[in-house]
Amino acid sequence: MAEWTAKRFWKDTTVVAAGAGFTVHLDGRKLRTPVKSELIVPTRKMAEAIAAEWDAQLEAVDPLTMPVTRSANAALDKVAPMHAEVSELVAAYGGTDLLCYRAETPVELVERQNVAWNPLLEWAADVLSAPLKTGVGIVHVEQDADVLASLGRRVAELDAFRLAAFHDLVGMSGSLIIGFATVHKLLPVADLWRCSRIDEDWQIEQWGEDEEEITTSEGKKAGFEHAARFYFMAN
Repeated sequence: MAEWTAKRFWKDTTVVAAGAGFTVHLDGRKLRTPVKSELIVPTRKMAEAIAAEWDAQLEAVDPLTMPVTRSANAALDKVAPMHAEVSELVAAYGGTDLLCYRAETPVELVERQNVAWNPLLEWAADVLSAPLKTGVGIVHVEQDADVLASLGRRVAELDAFRLAAFHDLVGMSGSLIIGFATVHKLLPVADLWRCSRIDEDWQIEQWGEDEEEITTSEGKKAGFEHAARFYFMAN
């Protein structure tokens, strides 16, 4: 992002069809990624969101206010050329999925985990044909190799744009299953984010939360919600 022009130099921002996809022109000039590839995205909706971000820039261009542009750049410059490696990295979360590691005590936290996480694992077993085992504490839970391979194939089927978003959904939640539940619209995105925060929220209730933790938590939640929006823009 450091290679971007610091000052606004264009007047007109337009969405243009580009082969099977869409791109954005600034005064007729093609928008490019930081590594100078043409920024061609799969849907008009995504291109329009990118165009709106560029059109909203005033004198100085601020990449931090352009999340859709940044995600599209990441999909093209980082995920596309390393699709297999990124797929493997994301799929590996299935072997250490957050939902599979349960507290032994206190009983209130155990119950909270059961209420939030058991339905997600039951859904994964039923809809994804991926029954995952659970354990207590931090001792590694060995999952069935065939189940992990099946989940891995589902991840590998995602195109670069959806995989870029899915990478963030899984990485931020710590759960491959929460990632799949999000893109399958099993529950509202905000509810699924709360499912990923059961342990953290419990600790906050016991010990309180400081300003730095609030800022970090809000940033992660915003990032998770953006990743979900970006995923659906790619469809």
